[in-house]
Amino acid sequence: MKSTWIALACAGFATTAALAEPATYTVEPTHTFVTFEALHQGTSTNRGRFDKKEGTIVFDKAAKTGKVDITLETGSINTGTGPFDGHLKKEFFKTEQFPTARFVGDKFTFSGDKVASVEGQLTLVGQTHPVTLKASAFNCYENTRIKREVCGGDFETTIARSQWGITSGLPGIPDNIKLLIQIEAIKQ
Repeated sequence: MKSTWIALACAGFATTAALAEPATYTVEPTHTFVTFEALHQGTSTNRGRFDKKEGTIVFDKAAKTGKVDITLETGSINTGTGPFDGHLKKEFFKTEQFPTARFVGDKFTFSGDKVASVEGQLTLVGQTHPVTLKASAFNCYENTRIKREVCGGDFETTIARSQWGITSGLPGIPDNIKLLIQIEAIKQ
């Protein structure tokens, strides 16, 4: 009888371990926005976004681990003002030489069952430095239209752009730039 209970307990553990496998999610571009905010000459906040982005997230809810790999086309910057976009592409992001920016994160921190932050490396204009994205919202849900699980949230960080060698406009445009990431990804 004792060996039966041990066998059942081991079978239960094996089933739980099998369920704790990572799942891959693909970034859904119409529900994902990477925007930035920069104070302009101490008066107003300039905002913009990157319209072209792609990536994957490997996420294991049970193990509370994951990996994020997101790439942005720097030439897709959009502030709503064409001449300003051109200035940013040439002077700030050097899009001809560096057509993409990339965030790769592999350290997830949780608060209960919710992702609280993701630590990783941000590559801009050919330089890579550590960044922590803090979550202000995170959730997974079953999308009834596509019949698949979707996970996502709102994340943010503030970077010192000079760390990546982006010094154009200093000090009139401050060094600190706020990045806001709204992301949703579909389970594959």
